[in-house]
Parts: sequence; C-alpha cells; structure tokens
Amino acid sequence: MKIKSILCVSVLALSAGLVTPLTQVQAATYVGVQIGQPPPPRYEVVPPSRAGYVWAPGYWRWNGRRHVWMGGSWMRARPGYRYVPPRWERGPRGDWQMRPYRWDR
Repeated sequence: MKIKSILCVSVLALSAGLVTPLTQVQAATYVGVQIGQPPPPRYEVVPPSRAGYVWAPGYWRWNGRRHVWMGGSWMRARPGYRYVPPRWERGPRGDWQMRPYRWDR
C-alpha cells in the first residue's frame, strides 16, 4: 500500500511538472501594435522671432491609443547647432516611427 501511494504521488508530481511549462509557454504571447499614418500637420501661426530662441513647430505624438497634436513652442537656441524638428517616417516594414527632435552641427 505504501508503494502505491508513493507511486501515485510521484506520478502526480511528474504530471504537474510537465503541465506547468506548457501553460507558461502559452502565456508568453507577442502583441504588436500597428500605428497608422499620422494626420497631416496642423497650420500654426508662427509668432514673431525672439532673440536667442528657435521656433519648434507642432507635431503629432502617439499617446498609446491615438495621435495627439503637440503645439509649437519656443526653444532656447544652441549656438553652433541647427534645430531639426520631430518627424514621422515610414519604417522598413511599412510601419510608422517617430523620430524625436535633435540638434545637428
């Protein structure tokens, strides 16, 4: 009788050990989000220039569910650098990728 119970417990433990990795594999699913093409830029009235500042035009930002317009603003100029605004580019697989603003020499 004692051997039967040890055998039953061993079989149950072994079967539980085999089932656990299968459920973990099923739970590791990849979910990809395809971001659609952003809307065209909005027209903004550019205020008169300010000494020591560069106008950063508005752009569409993805908030996780939809595109949201971020209005333009003044940024402090960096001597010796040129401001390059953020932009959307089509990636190699046809998806859209946001390239953040940067300062080029």
